[in-house]
Amino acid sequence: MTAPDEAIRARRKLTNRLIGEHQAQRLRPFFTADVKLIVGDGGLVLGVDAVLDVFASQFADLDFIAYVRETQSVTLDAEGGRAAEAGHWTGRWKTHEMGGTYLAVWKKVTGQWAIESELYVTLT
Repeated sequence: MTAPDEAIRARRKLTNRLIGEHQAQRLRPFFTADVKLIVGDGGLVLGVDAVLDVFASQFADLDFIAYVRETQSVTLDAEGGRAAEAGHWTGRWKTHEMGGTYLAVWKKVTGQWAIESELYVTLT
């Protein structure tokens, strides 16, 4: 059995790959239905359908390359059903790059880790 820290890090790597391949719909299993996302400029996106719509619109931008999230830590709660992932994110376009820090809350849902909420702070 994979340790929760390793499972979350592996799922994060998969989301990075799918974003790099611009596959919005394949990201669905990585989010809870009621996911809450605070994007880098402070905007709020509620629900998995809205999150996938945001990804799809960014993927339609011909200058967009990818978002990469680099996990720095994963902290598990005492019951083993929720975890906090913290790290650094980078967004890349053909013409520029931006990045900052992020915090993601993961929740174990039917045996898989899914993102319950994420907060991104743009710093560069």
